[in-house]
Amino acid sequence: MTTIRLPGLVDLHVHLRDPGQIQKEDFYTGTAAALAGGYTTVFDMPNNAEPITTVTRLKHKIEIARSKIVADVGFYFGSLGDNLDEFEEAKTLACGLKLYLNVTTGNYLLAPAHLLKIFRAWHSQKPILVHAEADVIETVLKVTAKTNQPTHVCHVSSKAELAPIIKAKRSGLPVTCGVTPHHLFLTTADEKRLGNYGLVKPSLKPKVDQDFLWENLEHIDVIESDHAPHKPAEKEAGAFGLPGLETTLPLLLQAEIDGKIHREDIIKKCSTSPRSIIGLSEDPTSYIDISPETYELSNDSLKTKCGWSPFAGQTVFGKVDKVTLRGKVVFDNGQVLAGAGQGKVISKTF
Repeated sequence: MTTIRLPGLVDLHVHLRDPGQIQKEDFYTGTAAALAGGYTTVFDMPNNAEPITTVTRLKHKIEIARSKIVADVGFYFGSLGDNLDEFEEAKTLACGLKLYLNVTTGNYLLAPAHLLKIFRAWHSQKPILVHAEADVIETVLKVTAKTNQPTHVCHVSSKAELAPIIKAKRSGLPVTCGVTPHHLFLTTADEKRLGNYGLVKPSLKPKVDQDFLWENLEHIDVIESDHAPHKPAEKEAGAFGLPGLETTLPLLLQAEIDGKIHREDIIKKCSTSPRSIIGLSEDPTSYIDISPETYELSNDSLKTKCGWSPFAGQTVFGKVDKVTLRGKVVFDNGQVLAGAGQGKVISKTF
């Protein structure tokens, strides 16, 4: 079979942990993992150990990244409703605003009562991204309807979350949504096997919810890794989150062989639609070449600093062989060729 060429992938949802928790990941290892997984561009969440809720912290984070990244990286700003005066400057640096309405890593939790004033204060084509599970999704959609603010619902995991989003989309609301590979390929049936290594927010769901995601894939705009690395000792102690940058594409290419998804949908949900949501133009000089081979995922080959995957031992198809970023080969045959700092910080979208 001939080499498979795809456009550089774009992940709207990663946690690179830098600064503050670089024992888990840092900007170099996280973007090296991105290249190994076929991602030329990723967008980093603001729930660092010290949340990115001030422009000063955002600028500091960006400066740290400039000297380390080997893929392109954009950043989100965060809010608990008490920093609205920072929004105008933050919008010149960040690619969107991220809000957490359910408990997750960092306990960076927003009271829903603040949601409307935040949406009105942000008021931008740059999206507001939300962690909003079944108990709060209707609240988010009501605020979206009141403000007409582009809203992206991250990591939908169940029918109770996706069904109202589909209804909102059909009514014309500017809402998009993403799904993770762990919600597409793991269920509560895997929890006994994985133990604490299956702990994630939102939690893994029963197969009936997973089936609903697959059956309604046409309504899901992006597949986002929600790459959330923790060291093994941290997972064994109960940390929530799973790495995913290096395993998402081969899982999807295997799903294509299994008849669950079409190649054009992989391209759309992993490149075209993420670019559209974030306002990032197409880049024909950034692409990936994939070796059409079947192989077993292994922890030993991972670039992520955490060094493990819940999918280790699974047979998949399609190994990323080469990554070209803006016309230059930056990853080849398992080796990162880009120098630290060769990646670009993305701050201007729309």
